[in-house]
Amino acid sequence: MLANVRRAMAITARLNRLTFDDADEVRALFSQLIGREVDASFLLIPPFYTAGGDEIRVGRNVFVNQNCTFYDIGGLDIADDVMIGPNVSIITTGHPLDPSQRRAVTIGKPIAIGRNVWIAAGATVIGGVTVGENAVVAAGSVVTRNVPPNTLVGGNPARVIRSIGAD
Repeated sequence: MLANVRRAMAITARLNRLTFDDADEVRALFSQLIGREVDASFLLIPPFYTAGGDEIRVGRNVFVNQNCTFYDIGGLDIADDVMIGPNVSIITTGHPLDPSQRRAVTIGKPIAIGRNVWIAAGATVIGGVTVGENAVVAAGSVVTRNVPPNTLVGGNPARVIRSIGAD
């Protein structure tokens, strides 16, 4: 695990020296980071941070705005047409509540983000969550439970605010 974190830190350090105008180079480095080529429609604005990178899977037409953090050790699947706002944290890992175990164990729980989801600025998504198709996570929300498709959720912890129309 430590070797993979070092690898990810080296790649993201190079990626984070790039700008919006370096989209092809950003895609190439991100592809190297996750171990599979991303679609030409993928757009990420640096800086970007991750714990490993190799457990991230992204679909087509995915947009990741600047200063996002993806701790992917538990597995992170991002479907097509997803938009992720600035300062979003997607965290698949945690530690036990028991103080004697906190430093000894890292718990990974996968996150799945469905097609056409928008995660707005400053939101946090916690491991073990699925965000359903066409859902919107309001700015600053903390998502600790599954988000139903076609809903707007917000708050801490995030709760359904209302249904929204599907495309």
